[in-house]
Amino acid sequence: MITVWGEGRGIRVVWLLEEMGLPYRLRDVNLLEDISKDTEFLAINPCGFIPALQDGDMVMVESIAIMEYLLGRYGRQSKSALAPAPDAPNFGLYQQFLHLGEAGLAGMLYFHVITKNIAPEAERNNWTARESVEIFRNRLQLVSRQLALAPYMAGEYFTAADISVTYALTFAQAAGGLTLGKDERNYWERMTARDGYKRALSSCHATRNWLAKALS
Repeated sequence: MITVWGEGRGIRVVWLLEEMGLPYRLRDVNLLEDISKDTEFLAINPCGFIPALQDGDMVMVESIAIMEYLLGRYGRQSKSALAPAPDAPNFGLYQQFLHLGEAGLAGMLYFHVITKNIAPEAERNNWTARESVEIFRNRLQLVSRQLALAPYMAGEYFTAADISVTYALTFAQAAGGLTLGKDERNYWERMTARDGYKRALSSCHATRNWLAKALS
């Protein structure tokens, strides 16, 4: 049985598993409590961040790497074609947006989000936090340009790249307090209307409750 440890970016993994039709177990990890007490989780990831994946003897962290692992190992068993073949014309687009979702978008917002939500009031208006938003908006132009050309990040059909980017857009709105443009918002609404996303959100109780408050 595949075990996903933690929500947060872990919803990317859960959503992918739902789209692939693979069975899994979601194990809650509460980072708001003293993580040193969760010795079972720390045995999986001693760095104490989420998500992590346990698949038999294989243990992994980093949501995009986990997604690539699942697609590579179980893609042929999937009921949907969620990753183009390496010789497909849209493979480059797929790879670009799969990684852009974290490296260029969600990852770039990290310092803005923790500054906005955690930093002492006097330290919130700082250069690093502002620059992280500017980098996010710069990279978001790639998403905007792609949406002007095609309905999905890799072209004409849904792939795991859309899961990656949709999480980043969710993070920007819910945690970063940012407003998306019309095209990006419409895309986000289409992606989050998918049955696979809804099933994932039903499993991720903490994420569902957080988004209900953050996006209300």
